[in-house]
Amino acid sequence: MTQSTRANAAASNLQDPIDPSTVNGWGVDADPDNDPTWPIRNRAGDPGPGVTWDRPALQQPDVEILQSVEHVRRPAVLGESTPPSGLSGVLRRQAFQLSESQWGHWLMLMLADRINAVEGLVDDVRCGIVPTPLVETGTVPRRYARVTAFLTLASVGVVVSALILGARRRDRQA
Repeated sequence: MTQSTRANAAASNLQDPIDPSTVNGWGVDADPDNDPTWPIRNRAGDPGPGVTWDRPALQQPDVEILQSVEHVRRPAVLGESTPPSGLSGVLRRQAFQLSESQWGHWLMLMLADRINAVEGLVDDVRCGIVPTPLVETGTVPRRYARVTAFLTLASVGVVVSALILGARRRDRQA
């Protein structure tokens, strides 16, 4: 559209105002008695947004619960399945000392998630469980879990053997 065409279109809009009766839904919120946003917009006298019930008894946590600095109180029910531990726990504790509006808070939490995944793999190996990350992430179907576990063990064996042989060769040459 050229500059003159835009100017002509703008001038024609000024000359031909929109007829509200031809626009479906025009002025739907003009009547204050029929305002669909009223309960949300005007909350004067409410005890709080959505608080129309008695707060249930709070769960007493058995593990460390990390809480944002923005929130004064905890929710009634808490998740206790994975308390912070290890290096990822240290990072999470540091992250929760920062405001949620800061990038550092979220970046440290994402880094802690990645570190926690590696810590989980190390725990699996320590407990004698062969990790199958390709199956666990959904890259390989579950029915191939045993094959994937065997290939994982075989590849780890090859890498460890290569490292041991390389170290022995260096010792012989020295």
